Amino acid sequence: MFYFTKYNSDIGILTIASDGQNIIGLWIDGQKHFLGTINKEPIQKDDLDVFKSCKKWLDKYFAKEQPFPYELPLKPIGSNFRQFVWKCLCEIPYGQVTTYGEIARKAAAELGRETMSAQAVGGAVSNNPISIIIPCHRVVGTNGSLTGYAGGIGKKIKLLELEDVDMSRLFVPKKSTAM
Repeated sequence: MFYFTKYNSDIGILTIASDGQNIIGLWIDGQKHFLGTINKEPIQKDDLDVFKSCKKWLDKYFAKEQPFPYELPLKPIGSNFRQFVWKCLCEIPYGQVTTYGEIARKAAAELGRETMSAQAVGGAVSNNPISIIIPCHRVVGTNGSLTGYAGGIGKKIKLLELEDVDMSRLFVPKKSTAM
């Protein structure tokens, strides 16, 4: 059984999903892969304790209080590779960015491979089912391009600006994989 609730945020309405104990999804309404990891129709249930905790976390986040992802019980659904990439995302400090290439290097080392494709990492980042909390918006191209955010490039920029990220070396590419 899956449940959901809504949260009004600075970047729009968010849908939060749970298995009753853990957060399994958080999507910006209308984003690519919306409810993508849930294979059953979720039931609205606003009073779950995990939803109350998640909304408090989001309140702190949007108030710039820098909460950590692991303050919540997170259980994203995905392959072992995706789980590893999402764990790497949780290690990116608030207000900082990393690149797809850097995560690919970590993944290659973890998996005992000489190399790992940044595009493979990009696919896992793009399919992150717990947006904002698992901070996929903190990943940029090696050259500083703001690309690949399932919630839309404008929302990625707003989240980075909220975190006071130095945007001076970042740019929106003319052709983007983001919505």
